[in-house]
Amino acid sequence: MFKKILIANRGEIALRIIRTAREMGIKTVAVYSTADKDSLHVRFADEAVCIGPPPSPQSYLNIPNIIAAAEITNADAIHPGYGFLSENAKFSGICRDHGIKFIGASPEMINAMGDKASAKDTMKKAGVPVIPGSDGLLASSDEGRELAKEIGYPVIIKATAGGGGRGMRIIWNDEEFERNWDSAKQESAAAFGNDGIYMEKYVEDPRHIEIQLAGDQYGNVCHLSERDCSIQRRHQKLIEEAPSPFITPELREIMGDAAIKGAKSINYEGLGTIEFLVDKHRNFYFMEMNTRIQVEHPVTEEVINYDLVKEQILIAAGVPISGRNYLPTKHAIECRINAEDPQNNFRPTPGKIEYLHKPGGHGTRVDTHIYAGYTIPSNYDSMIAKLIVSAQTREEAIIKMERALGEFIIEGPGIKTTIPLHIKLMQNEDFKKGNFTTAFMNTFDMNA
Repeated sequence: MFKKILIANRGEIALRIIRTAREMGIKTVAVYSTADKDSLHVRFADEAVCIGPPPSPQSYLNIPNIIAAAEITNADAIHPGYGFLSENAKFSGICRDHGIKFIGASPEMINAMGDKASAKDTMKKAGVPVIPGSDGLLASSDEGRELAKEIGYPVIIKATAGGGGRGMRIIWNDEEFERNWDSAKQESAAAFGNDGIYMEKYVEDPRHIEIQLAGDQYGNVCHLSERDCSIQRRHQKLIEEAPSPFITPELREIMGDAAIKGAKSINYEGLGTIEFLVDKHRNFYFMEMNTRIQVEHPVTEEVINYDLVKEQILIAAGVPISGRNYLPTKHAIECRINAEDPQNNFRPTPGKIEYLHKPGGHGTRVDTHIYAGYTIPSNYDSMIAKLIVSAQTREEAIIKMERALGEFIIEGPGIKTTIPLHIKLMQNEDFKKGNFTTAFMNTFDMNA
């Protein structure tokens, strides 16, 4: 087992990893930018090393500084959390070259799944259903137009190195093609340094369903049920729940088997998630694979009573998994709490928190790094907490979530949060009935 783990991340996920590592008897090292010097992950780690100024490229994305921090503290493993360097093949490889265990996917696995066009081809060869579209990257807009006519509009073009909706455009007819093609390539080049574009048939009114996987170095792979992530805004998830109100036990088994087949085709080791689009007829199609732990992993933990961070560390240490699939025994919902103003186009609202009250009660969990007196920095993602509830039924979970949201108070000059939005969502009749798709937020009015 590892003696000391460096956490190459910040915020709530860094604190989450520190807590699990401490329960396992493992020492921890926090790294932090100067903007995070007062963060709780710095306070609660056994050691802490400043790795640079606030901008991410100079701190949390600064590979030489992170490796140097691991070496001077004698850390024998690095946990990247999610975001930042968690799916960076170069970083995974450098860790391996320096004799430091990367608690995540190998460079080969990240490369196999990181490029979305090649990942789709890999899954297709493994027998996993994929959305009709281009075989790899498109060479020109003319080639894209011809393919769009062949598979039929609407189509969606995507940046091969993309994420978070950047470099992605839905095209409804031939007249819109050139304009969207140019803007997608420009956006993907600016965001990722790669303007490669591929195309898929656009699945209208889909559900976004993901299967949580675990695989070990001995070839065992299992699934840990599904999560429904359909409530999202501009491809950014707002609410996640497990199990999905749309998925039947039969479909869960079929999708779980397909996800396992896909993971085994690349000899996957560690925690990972295969994301699917599911149409209204419950046909499902591979969308992408995330070779890391997900933001929404707590909902899976709650419904199957399974510590995913601990399992991730054990797998990295060479401990075999049980190999059995896990099915949900209750229902859990997670609301992402962002320091944003939903009434002002979700503008980030950094600032100092003067008063904080976190909800409690049976089946209520708050994953956060904030506290009264903490200053929310403007340099990073605006998510400041995750509120998770669990209950025996979905109806009970929704009632509990609305109650818990009402108790969650975050106050400070200029600070707005997404809590009022989530309360309105819990009160929405269509959400209560499970009648929603990824387009739900396009027409949702929180003032109605």
